[in-house]
Amino acid sequence: MPLGGSGRMAEKHEEKLTIACLQFEPRFGEVADNRARSLAMIEQAADAGARIVILPELVISGYMFQSRAEAFALAEPIPDGPSTIAWAEVAARRKLFLVAGIAEREEDRLYNSAVVIGPDGVLGVYRKLHLWADENLWFEAGNLGLPVFSTPHGRIGVAICYDGWFPEVFRLAAVEGADLVCVPTNWVPIPGQAEGRGPMANILHMAAAHSNSMVIACADRVGTERGQPFVGHSLIVGHTGWPVAGPASGDCEEIVLAEVDLSAARRARNWNSFNHPLRDRRTDIYAERLGAKPSDRRP
Repeated sequence: MPLGGSGRMAEKHEEKLTIACLQFEPRFGEVADNRARSLAMIEQAADAGARIVILPELVISGYMFQSRAEAFALAEPIPDGPSTIAWAEVAARRKLFLVAGIAEREEDRLYNSAVVIGPDGVLGVYRKLHLWADENLWFEAGNLGLPVFSTPHGRIGVAICYDGWFPEVFRLAAVEGADLVCVPTNWVPIPGQAEGRGPMANILHMAAAHSNSMVIACADRVGTERGQPFVGHSLIVGHTGWPVAGPASGDCEEIVLAEVDLSAARRARNWNSFNHPLRDRRTDIYAERLGAKPSDRRP
């Protein structure tokens, strides 16, 4: 299994592709039930024509751990854990690609991860780079970089929740050739949001899709867990930056579906005769892969 690498499948990009984001409410610690309900929802999305399905962050365990021991007990190995095995079976049978958030156990280390699965099995894993709040107590920061996975539908990158607050994540995925970034997430309320206004997360991902000319699909959770509310509003953003499906509600389980053209996203990076958001980068001022040049760093 190419952990952190690219799935080396031959690419034959299709013109139209249906993507589904599953807005789901995990029940904390009820692993078998969460797994069964996730599988049922995947089947519904496949029945609706979805070829790529995204599930929320930590969809099997729940999010609000109270100790590292609790997180460790609810985590699973990849690819041999029961959830990955079950997801791989439905992906093979329904000829799907799945991106699913899961607490990953690797020996004595824990990661907030997303497993990427295709009809032929596990393509690889993304481990969350930017940990939020108490996640720092339970998980290691991601150590596999920003892999981009080649599929017959196009090239897929992954980000998880707080990663979306870092424009570098989406720009680096674009530089690596991603047509689509899948975002398993557990968004929480942001202070200062006016009543009736959409979540800040929706704005950030719309901006990222526009500025990189890529499709971004965000699968959020709903419900309140151990006192922590989650905001829902899952959405799929087209390469122009405008939603093509969603935002979903703030409190209901839903399947958000959209038909997209990933090849159009790549072609559309030529905004006009002069401008292309990747070619126009001033790499004489900042490094090709972002950040300051070594000579510009100050002690």
